[in-house]
Amino acid sequence: MATITAANWASPPTRPPLIETLVSGVDRYNPSNVGILEDYLYHQIRSQEYDCLANLAILKLYQFNPDLYNPDVVINILIKALTSAPFPDFSLCISLLDERPPSASASGSGAGANPDEPDPLPQLLPVLSTLHALLQQCRFPRFWALYRSDEVEALRDNYTVECVGFEDAVRDVAVRAVKAAFTSISSERLGSYLDLSGDDLTAYVEKLGWSIDASTGVVSIPPNPDNQIESTVVQENIQLPQLVKVITHAAQTSLPVVPAVN
Repeated sequence: MATITAANWASPPTRPPLIETLVSGVDRYNPSNVGILEDYLYHQIRSQEYDCLANLAILKLYQFNPDLYNPDVVINILIKALTSAPFPDFSLCISLLDERPPSASASGSGAGANPDEPDPLPQLLPVLSTLHALLQQCRFPRFWALYRSDEVEALRDNYTVECVGFEDAVRDVAVRAVKAAFTSISSERLGSYLDLSGDDLTAYVEKLGWSIDASTGVVSIPPNPDNQIESTVVQENIQLPQLVKVITHAAQTSLPVVPAVN
């Protein structure tokens, strides 16, 4: 599981030079480039890569050019952003959707939309928002229960099934939370967070480099800066000569004392 840093978020190492040029310059607002960015999104879907800024550029083009709106592209962008929790990518995407003209969101009549089919986004957006909220709240068992339910069947069958590594990306979100909060955890509890059990759970734990006690079923998580409680003592040693300039300046700039009038 790769560590997400601000530098990687802003400029992923897998971003092609052409996309870097589009995202970094004024060409990101050129509607003729939307096809290139959409193709790059589908490359992300197939390759388990992720580039938030490039995907936001698509949504911005849809915002400025409602005729380009493609609901399938928007849904795939939200699915990729979903697995970036607890980072705010999903909310950033939603903020751009809220600015789209009502006519565009209702009709789905953009160049990439099928006029004979209803726009699937209004139906799936509440589901995606609920899934995102559950991930943000670290309610992983509830997330998996909802994701496996009939309510999310349309999303699973039409979208996430095409997103390579989606479920493992969700597990990465759970792993980040567990690493930050636990030094040890029962395998049953961890399995409920990852939607794994038995040999699948054991193999996943070993892949993470964690150890599992076969007799107790307790998973031990290696120390890291987040799960280790260490007291920090801050001691300041300020000598009087260091304060001379401050005291002198205060004395020189202080207001004169006005004598009281009897």
